[in-house]
Amino acid sequence: MNKINIALIGAGGMANGVHYPSLAEFEDVNLVGLCDLIPAKLQATAARFHIENTFTDYKQMLEKTSPDAVYVLMPPQHLFEPVIHCLSQGHHVFIEKPPGLTLHQVQEMALAAERNGCKTMVGFNRRFIPLMRQVKAIVEENGSIIQCMSTFHKNSPAALYYDGIIDVLTCDAIHAVDALRWLGGGNVKAVASDINSFDSDRENSFNAIVKFDSGASGYLCTNWAVGGRIHIFEMHALGISAYINPEVDGRAVIHTSEGVQELTTVEAAGTDANYKAYGFYGESRHFVDCIQGARQPDTCFADAVKTMALVEQIYRSRMN
Repeated sequence: MNKINIALIGAGGMANGVHYPSLAEFEDVNLVGLCDLIPAKLQATAARFHIENTFTDYKQMLEKTSPDAVYVLMPPQHLFEPVIHCLSQGHHVFIEKPPGLTLHQVQEMALAAERNGCKTMVGFNRRFIPLMRQVKAIVEENGSIIQCMSTFHKNSPAALYYDGIIDVLTCDAIHAVDALRWLGGGNVKAVASDINSFDSDRENSFNAIVKFDSGASGYLCTNWAVGGRIHIFEMHALGISAYINPEVDGRAVIHTSEGVQELTTVEAAGTDANYKAYGFYGESRHFVDCIQGARQPDTCFADAVKTMALVEQIYRSRMN
């Protein structure tokens, strides 16, 4: 078994909470270096995951550790330069969402990855939630999805991401946009949207009907000014309908002419550990497997360009 040497940039909450615990369990991964600008976070994270080599300069880390791949877990306003540098050095790259501040940035990252022969991945973890994957497979046994819905609500009407440098849809609700693309078949044919501001100076509600090349109709429903966090999905094919709440205590209900089937998040994942039940473990496993198998991950930068393009289409296609 080939060992993949991975260097890590960032020692924040997502890194410690979901990404590094996943990588630490992989027998075919060596964590060869960790970089962060805050010494206390750097040393605490390194000690927790038994990482010997620590740095405050990521370029020095790359030079000294020569990794196969790099996890770049940074705020979106600081993401572009280190990603481009890593790709220029031939390192495979994993990043969290959003993949950039703009579509242009993600396009440039995708071009750099192609030019340098790098595998890349964006952490759109909803695609890798075991419950979502199992239910999608069950639905598609009846045929292609013909209708789908991606709903994401929060009670944060005045949400301000990174001091306002990025908007709600691009930064956070993009999870729902990407999941809708995945359910609908990936390629978009047409969009009509309704965008609103509720109890806020900023737009915080995004609703869209999306027609996919596959023939499926997709419905995006997001609102940051309602009762609380609600993240649910629908998948429909001929003769089957599925309603999925993939949160750790959630479940899927599948309807067919033969009756109703239920499957829980914990049953699907085999654990109630959040980093596994909510897809973070699965996405990292997918990234490493793709490096091992010399293929591009499903949510590579080129695919993320399509999700960012759909975000732009939603803004351009609003109804008057």
